[in-house]
Amino acid sequence: MIWANFLHIYQPPTQTKRILERVVNESYRRIIAELKKAPNAKLTLNITGGLTELLVENGFGDVVEDLKELAHRGQIELTGSAKYHPLLPKLPQSEVIRQIELDHETNKKYFGNAYNPKGFFPPEAAYNRELAQIVADLGFEWILAEELSYNGTFGAVKWDRCYEVEGSDLKIFFRERESSFKILSGQLGTVKLFEDYLGERLERNEYLLTAMDGETFGHHRPGMEKLLFEIYRSPHIRTVTISQLLELFPQTESVKTIPSTWALMEKDIEKKAPFSRWDDPENEIHKLQWELTQLAIDSVQKTEKQWLKARELLDRSLHSDQFWWASARPWWSLEMIERGANELKGVVLAAPDASEKTKKKAQELYYAIITKGFEWQRTGKVEEIARKEDEEIRERTDVGIPKLPPEEIEKMVANIRREMLEVVEKQEYERAAQLRDRIKELEEYAEDKK
Repeated sequence: MIWANFLHIYQPPTQTKRILERVVNESYRRIIAELKKAPNAKLTLNITGGLTELLVENGFGDVVEDLKELAHRGQIELTGSAKYHPLLPKLPQSEVIRQIELDHETNKKYFGNAYNPKGFFPPEAAYNRELAQIVADLGFEWILAEELSYNGTFGAVKWDRCYEVEGSDLKIFFRERESSFKILSGQLGTVKLFEDYLGERLERNEYLLTAMDGETFGHHRPGMEKLLFEIYRSPHIRTVTISQLLELFPQTESVKTIPSTWALMEKDIEKKAPFSRWDDPENEIHKLQWELTQLAIDSVQKTEKQWLKARELLDRSLHSDQFWWASARPWWSLEMIERGANELKGVVLAAPDASEKTKKKAQELYYAIITKGFEWQRTGKVEEIARKEDEEIRERTDVGIPKLPPEEIEKMVANIRREMLEVVEKQEYERAAQLRDRIKELEEYAEDKK
């Protein structure tokens, strides 16, 4: 069994230094420390150029330098992406290319010759055939997509071969969703649980490809970074980068792909809404957001000169966060929605060639977005959508989840408890409280499964 693990790390360009510092200390530095302690551990990593820049500008350049060192050592493979994390299939081709080139320029500046990406990760794993062609034309060898992109069915991908996009030389790798979810949710938090889950696959000549947000490990789920590397210590699994799979599994099959994201569900395919978490035809706020986005893009692209201020504002304002937080499926943040709308409005107002009518339209769309957001909160629509989504997610993810052996849960709790005592000695009380809550979560899980 070969394991290719992929981590994506990203923070929005508007992230505060306080939150960034927490993410750095709770996740990035801890993952790096675990990698340094396990020289045979390998993973493929995507760090957006926007985050690289944020780290350096806010005094966290050590993270970049450490990642550079790990890349030189061959432990991590860096990929290309889009600098400010936009939903690429929703943008004009010129903006897609610009975001990819900005990402490459920024990461090349800070990582130097450690940055020679063969692979490409589209933010949110948002994929379609048109994007694949752009990525291929820009010289990338492979792209990462969600498992459902294969033919809209879970379990259809064969893990003993590589795939290429039909009509293209671009290779495409698919994330195995169930395994990825079981790891990031803590269900496979010990070597035994991981090996038991894989079962006979351990003896087969095939690979496991998981892909997850890096911030899950240590920041969103305290203690998970140690549990991840417990899995890495399995003596029966060899870890490799995704690019190494091309050599290890030379058999290649051409495949017709469908649009996807790593949040794609079968119901989205049925509704022909593959990007529904960011562009739901039934979501009134999404419609207003994309109308304002298009207005901002047009205001910059239609000017006779590419005014520097408006151009830079547009680059930064295209991030996907604002649409994600407006989905209410189940995530919701009126603050993030307002911030995103304000950024897009600011692009139009900063474009010297934009007419007064266009600027007025931007103002109107901005007010319409936040007004609709307040209405959703006031009327309980947010809670209604979130509750329905929670039920659907739980119904799907709970199916087939075995009862975890008590002794394995005890091992997971013991590891976290040791870390909690360590951070208390360092007077990192907020971190200790997070670890305490994680222990409680595991203990409640054990109780529920009795």
